[in-house]
Amino acid sequence: AAGGALEMTQDDVVFNGHAIECRINAENPFTFQPSPGTITQFHAPGGLGVRFDSAIYSGYRISPYYDSLAGKLIVHARNRNECLLRLRRALDEVVVGGIETTIPLFQHLARERDIIDGEYNIHWLEQYLARTKAAQ
Repeated sequence: AAGGALEMTQDDVVFNGHAIECRINAENPFTFQPSPGTITQFHAPGGLGVRFDSAIYSGYRISPYYDSLAGKLIVHARNRNECLLRLRRALDEVVVGGIETTIPLFQHLARERDIIDGEYNIHWLEQYLARTKAAQ
């Protein structure tokens, strides 16, 4: 920030595993309509390589006037496959009752073959949601 040189270069950076973040929003998981209200139940997932950053709790009120972010679920593991397994477990553990959240969408996405294989692009989610809606 002060214009000085860094002690390390990009060549010094070593990859260390794989990480995935899911932004848990107070929204309908497939239409993304806001879901304000009072959280009636809350349980954060835990365990090795699992982090849940949030300020919510049972009784917390999600306002319709501000950002719908309820929390960030971050998982880390040695490789992509382990990370996806850890993500699935953490998504199945987290409980946010009383409002709709994007958790069900992430549960579906973490089990999609294209996601598992890393075969997606910036248009993939839009196409997936259109297919999902057509199948209903």
